[in-house]
Parts: sequence; structure tokens; C-alpha cells
Amino acid sequence: MKILANDGIDPLGKSLLEKAGFTVDTEHIPQDQLAEKLPAYDAITVRSATKVRKELIDGCPNLKLIGRGGVGMDNIDVDYARSKGIAVVNTPAASSLSVAELVFAHLLSGVRFLYDSQRKMPVEGDTNFGGLKKAYAKGVELRGKTLGIVGIGRIGRETAKVGLGLGMDVIVSDLSEAPASLPVTLSGGITVDVPIKQVPLEELLRNADFISLHVPFTDKPVIGAAEFELLKPGVGLVNAARGGVIDEEALIAALNAGKVAFAGLDVFDNEPTPRKELLTHPKVSLTPHIGAATGEAQERIGEELANLIIAQLTK
Repeated sequence: MKILANDGIDPLGKSLLEKAGFTVDTEHIPQDQLAEKLPAYDAITVRSATKVRKELIDGCPNLKLIGRGGVGMDNIDVDYARSKGIAVVNTPAASSLSVAELVFAHLLSGVRFLYDSQRKMPVEGDTNFGGLKKAYAKGVELRGKTLGIVGIGRIGRETAKVGLGLGMDVIVSDLSEAPASLPVTLSGGITVDVPIKQVPLEELLRNADFISLHVPFTDKPVIGAAEFELLKPGVGLVNAARGGVIDEEALIAALNAGKVAFAGLDVFDNEPTPRKELLTHPKVSLTPHIGAATGEAQERIGEELANLIIAQLTK
């Protein structure tokens, strides 16, 4: 059987598949050429870039499996594929810690103005050192602050654990019941259960000093113009989930008005062409959708995905 790893796969995953007898092609096929070339394969693995929609599925009668290296599967018509007898698998746990750590990279960047300092120091550091020092002199610590987490799935839980480890108070909002506490592993392998509090979304928005979103794509933003009105003045927002869960126009307005102190964005409405107002905004910390882009996460994703594919296609 032939597998197209169209958005790449870690060498460990590729090796496992080849040892199981599969041929693995890692050469990327552009989206507009997939309909022509994918019928030659028995399975395809993707990340967030490649889309596997109904029309593509209909044109690939040999397709037996679609694998998503990561969590969200909004780039795949999952129900339709399964209705056609095609297995659809993903790796929801493998990248959780990497995404959670990126959330805190944005939070730490935000509270100490690193996102702006990194832009201005190269051009002003030798002529306006004192002015920049004064501009960035009002940083705050994360310890003792309230972190609100919207969505307490695997990534939300890992984010909560990092926050608890830093001494933050964690409140969560989710449609499902959240655990009363989470295990936090300390140095030396010591694990302690630390309580968290589940609250309605409106209460979280009103009380959190910092908010991190961990929900799938929805038809309506989770935080839109009405929700921005509820936020505490000076709140920090991080979105490492999906573009569209924050209303970007409302976010820009809230940043300009000072209601939101800073935003950390790893995902955007119009990927791969985010709006310029965000890319150039002086209060936005930016990354290009790299939440799962660590060596450790990619190795875990590759291994888990390979084992899922082997289990499905060798039944």
C-alpha cells in the first residue's frame, strides 16, 4: 500500500510504516494537484495545510484512510469520509504540551513587552536605550494572577498545568464537566493535585487576568464584540487553537482602545495570509501556527500516527 504524507511525517513514523511494509511518499503535492495525483495512493496523512474535502474524497476510490497529525480535523470532511468507509484518525494527545508551552511563550512575551522590544531594540536600542527601558518598565508577574482557560480538553489541561506550576489561579469554562483538580509534576518527579475551578464563560471573561482559548473552530467567534465588553481592562489574550474563535476586527478595536493589553496569536482567520493590521500591531505577539512544531511533539505525532495507520490498514 502507498501512503502520501502530504504535510510531512517525522522520520520515526516513516520508519515504522516502512518496516510494516508500506511505501511512504513525503513529497508535497499542492492542493490544486491532489485530485489528479491522490488516486494513486491508499492513504493520506495531513496536518493543517492540506484539505481533504468531499470532492477530493469522491475522486479517490482507492482511499482507505485519512490521518491527521494533530488535534483539529476541520480541514477534513470527517463524517463524509467515514460514510464512505474511509478510516479517519488523528493524534489528539501528542502535541498538547508543545502547544501549552507556546501559550506561555506568548504570555511571558506579553507581560514583559518582548514582542515589541524585539522589534524596536534593533532599530532604537543604540539611540533610545533609556526611552525603551522606561517604556517597558511596567511589566507584571504571572504568579498570583488568574488564568482563564476556555476549553478544557487535552491542550487546555496541559496549559492549566503549566499555569498552576507557575503559581497562577486557574479557572476554566467548558460545555463538559471539568476535573476538580489536575496533577502537576514538579522537579524530581513529585506530582501534586492542584485544584481548578469551573465557571460559566461570562464569569471567566469578567474575572480572568489572562485568557487562553482551546476550542475547535465554530461558526461564531467565542470572543466577539459583546464578549470583549465583559473583559477586565488590561486583559491578555492568547489564541493557539483555531483562527475564527476570536473576532479579529473586535480584537483590533479592543487593542486600540486599551481594553486588551496584548494578544498572542498563533492562528489567524485568513491563513496563510493573515490581515496586516494584526501582523503590524504593536500589541500583538505573533507566531505562524507553530503550536505543535517541536521536535518532541513531531516525533510523538509521527509514532502515534504510524501505529494508528498500521492498526487500521492491517486488520
